[in-house]
Parts: sequence; C-alpha cells; structure tokens
Amino acid sequence: MGDLRDRIASLEGVVAKQGECLPFGVSAIDAVLPGGGLARGDLHEFAGGGAGTVDGAAAALFVAGVAARTNGKIVWCLTRPDLFFPALAQAGLNANRVIFVESDREEDVLASMEEALSFGGLGAVVGEVVRLPMLASRRLQLAAEKKGSLALVVCSWRRQTEANDFGQPTASTTRWGVSVLPSEELPVPDVGRARCLLELMRSRAEVIVGACDDKGRIDLPTESIYGSHSSRRSRHSG
Repeated sequence: MGDLRDRIASLEGVVAKQGECLPFGVSAIDAVLPGGGLARGDLHEFAGGGAGTVDGAAAALFVAGVAARTNGKIVWCLTRPDLFFPALAQAGLNANRVIFVESDREEDVLASMEEALSFGGLGAVVGEVVRLPMLASRRLQLAAEKKGSLALVVCSWRRQTEANDFGQPTASTTRWGVSVLPSEELPVPDVGRARCLLELMRSRAEVIVGACDDKGRIDLPTESIYGSHSSRRSRHSG
C-alpha cells in the first residue's frame, strides 16, 4: 500500500516533504505541526489576532523571524513600503537578504509571489495582502509545491470589516493568529522581552511565546501553553 501511495504521488507531481520542515525548536509548537515544523513546499498564512495595526505588525515580525531562520534570499511582496528595517533586524532578518517587490494592487502582489515561488532556490517568499482568496491560495500552494519553496502570507488589515475575512477557507497548510501581550517581567525595571500569543488555527492550540530574538528564535516564557481555544476563553472569563 505504501508503494502504491508513492507511485500515485509521483504521478500527481507531489514531492514528498518528509524532513523538509523548518522547526521552531519549541516542542509545544513543533509537536502539533505536521512534520514537526513549517513544511517547505507549502503555503502558511499569518494574521494579527485583532484588527489593530499593533497585532498586524507583530504578525509581520513573526514572519520575519521565520524567514530569518532560512537560507538564501527572501522575496517580500507588498503594496505599501512601510516595513521598518531596524525592526526586521531585531527579529533576525538582515535587510540585505531581502528583495522587496512593491506593487500597486494586491492581485499583483499575489502574482509576484507566485512567480518568485516558481523560480525556486529562495529562503522564503513573503506576501502582504488584506485578503487571500481561495483561488489565489491554491495557485500559491501549487507553486510552492513545485519547487519546494516556503510561502508565507501576512494578512494585514486597515478596518474591522477586512479582519472578518480571516477564517474563510484557503489552501494554506497552517494558519496563525499573532497577538501582542505585555512584556515578560524581568528583575531589571522597565525591561522585558516582548511576548505574543500564537493561535494555531488548524490545530486549535494556543501558546504564549517570547518574541523573535536577533536570530529569529522564539522561546517559552514561564506562562506558556493554554492548550485549546476553549481553555483560553475559560481562563480569561474566570
């Protein structure tokens, strides 16, 4: 049966991605991800946990940290040149590694992503959009599969109505919500590592992590794992 599955996958042009994952090095996250990390050759979708720009910026920086831990150039496609280079560096991503592709329309952002993914040989391809349509997500997924590229989409919103679109079906392998939390307290007054809440939508898990350091790595603070969405709701209502 295993040989038959391999033959079918070969006929369909599907490349086995076993072992081709980018782990976070945090067991609470890697344990719930297929393959133990973010699969290369797949599309992964990120968004701020709320409609505000602060959470949106946190999602972009989290993606920058992911990209920082890859090898090779990063193509970052967007409509607004509003990325703050020192913040990227703080998340571990050197701006010299990034090729920025600016477009007037989101349709062109998605098209640029697809072309970059089809080129191959890149550390990651990132795109910032307000909404990721199902058809576009399928095209990105197929392009990522073809070359084994890592595709990362950041959904950034300006209005609450746009935020409501997140959660609609897409072809993304994983979907993440990133929300800013108060910094972890340290013995030094007014100093603390930034923290965020990661919501792994498909796995229905939530984890509090320390924001990316200058190597793109995250860690688990003392207060870390909530578990499921329902457990978080009960905790906050108590």
